[in-house]
Amino acid sequence: MPKTIPKDSVGIVTPQCLHFDEPLTLRSGKVIASYDLMVETYGTLNAAKSNAILICHALSGDHHAAGYHTDADGKPGWWDTCIGPGKPIDTSQFFVVCLNNLGGCAGSTGPTSLNPETGTFYGPDFPVVTVRDWVNSQLRLMHRLGIAQWAAVIGGSLGGMQVMRWSVSYPEKVRHAIMIAVAPKLSAQNIAFNEVARQSITADPNFHNGRYLEHGTYPKKGVMLARMVGHITYLSDSAMREKFGKSVDDPANPAITNPSIKSNFGRDLRSGKLSFGLDTDFQVESYLHYQGERFSERFDANTYLLMTKALDYFDPSVDYEGDLARTFANSNCRFLLISFSSDWRFPPERTREIVDALLEARKPVSYLEIEADQGHDAFLLPVPRYMEALTTYLQRVSDEVNSQGAKS
Repeated sequence: MPKTIPKDSVGIVTPQCLHFDEPLTLRSGKVIASYDLMVETYGTLNAAKSNAILICHALSGDHHAAGYHTDADGKPGWWDTCIGPGKPIDTSQFFVVCLNNLGGCAGSTGPTSLNPETGTFYGPDFPVVTVRDWVNSQLRLMHRLGIAQWAAVIGGSLGGMQVMRWSVSYPEKVRHAIMIAVAPKLSAQNIAFNEVARQSITADPNFHNGRYLEHGTYPKKGVMLARMVGHITYLSDSAMREKFGKSVDDPANPAITNPSIKSNFGRDLRSGKLSFGLDTDFQVESYLHYQGERFSERFDANTYLLMTKALDYFDPSVDYEGDLARTFANSNCRFLLISFSSDWRFPPERTREIVDALLEARKPVSYLEIEADQGHDAFLLPVPRYMEALTTYLQRVSDEVNSQGAKS
């Protein structure tokens, strides 16, 4: 029997595939003649069409941000903790839109789609897309929905970069920009992590120069390794320690003195004793293998390559001689930025670079650094102070929308 869907869930949702025939010229100069965008919406658009919020997904996200596709036995959307009636992004007050970005592998046109010019999969022939390209396609979605201005655009990590680009490229289209766990551009270390992930994929014998679908296979091992590397960087040391307990070399670990004991801190040793070989001894190893395998089954390798390149290329100040304050000179919205103390992928000091630039540009900005042990992944989790901050800020946005509606 299916479980009961929670009362604060948006419930059963049905994605929509929207087709766009107008050619889209990419930052690279290449053109996509036509494309599909897979979209989900939650809540109701008001008569003035002034209560719409755009959710921008991160690297491995998609359009399914909240609710269920079948029943409560299925997996809820990736940001179900935040989106729903009574939740921070309250669907009883807002009309929420989330899409699978162009180049994705969850229904939008991307490497797994058929190339109309060849009749075969795009594969490696799908052009590299940038954050700017995504925002341009999102603008067309906005027009299709009849929305003149977003009440807010919200995103974490790579999603936050899209929010930033919205505030720069289309300042008149955004009232509030909420960026979470974000940086103005990638550090050399972050680019290095992405390159290791890409090399893991392209070195897999089943990669076939990106044409693996034509060979009826996919680079499973490569995608697994890429995800394992990425997943490690999304967690903090304290989160790993909490999840997997003490090291086998720690004399305080009960497994040292009594290998049959199941530890109360995550059972670091899988079998209770060392193999003294190259087998999987530790629970953290097993966990990473599981995460990698599960990810490889649902996420396309070419899409992963494209998404990491979009991260690497992001730098909104490139058109302003590297001056981030000048970059925001024409922005008209209010900004909320949130960082997490244990996030070493996009640490708080990188978010503060954006805050400082906004202050220099004399833009209205609020900033909150959350004490949290969960690392970069904290932006996806129901950390209490984080949830409270989002709820409070978005209630003000809702009050603003309602006030404008009353005046009109």
